[in-house]
Amino acid sequence: MDLMPPLLLEILATAANLLFILLLIREDIRCWFFGITGSLLSVLLFIHVRLYFEAVLYVFYALMGCWGWLRWHRRLAVDDNPVMTWRPATHVKTITAGAACALGLGLLAQAYTDAERPLFDAATTCFSFIATYMEINKVLEGWIYWFVLNLASIWLYHDRSLDIYAALIALYTLLSVWGFFTWRRAWRAQSAAALRD
Repeated sequence: MDLMPPLLLEILATAANLLFILLLIREDIRCWFFGITGSLLSVLLFIHVRLYFEAVLYVFYALMGCWGWLRWHRRLAVDDNPVMTWRPATHVKTITAGAACALGLGLLAQAYTDAERPLFDAATTCFSFIATYMEINKVLEGWIYWFVLNLASIWLYHDRSLDIYAALIALYTLLSVWGFFTWRRAWRAQSAAALRD
């Protein structure tokens, strides 16, 4: 028996997740509360529509939300929570590892579960793990990863008749651009301040 109708779950999760991304862009620590709440509601929704890797992904998001809140709280307490960037070689290694993981998980799911779109679902899940790690550590290029992931996820959610989520992810795609330019401005300001010191 469902605890809540899927449409209501989708609406509540969407609202919480939208608040998360808006506060994240502003580098507001309260984002993590809404991220955790939205993620837990999303787990229930994705189990209902048999997107199991997405459900696992949102369990991961809830756990990472706890870590993100703790990390940001500690870093803000000592006024040391800067935006950073990664070297190109780090991105090459990261993308290679993410693709290998996605292929392995997707093939396993295809062979042993009734998952819908297992290869696609595994790819968006693996790279979302990576992008989440990047946002917790305030890596600027994480917004680029999210932009690509969000574009891909619009189709996945629409395919499973999660049209509210598809619309949310379309909005996330636009917000990823805003997030990138907002964090880049912060990174440039931090770099300029470091040169002055």
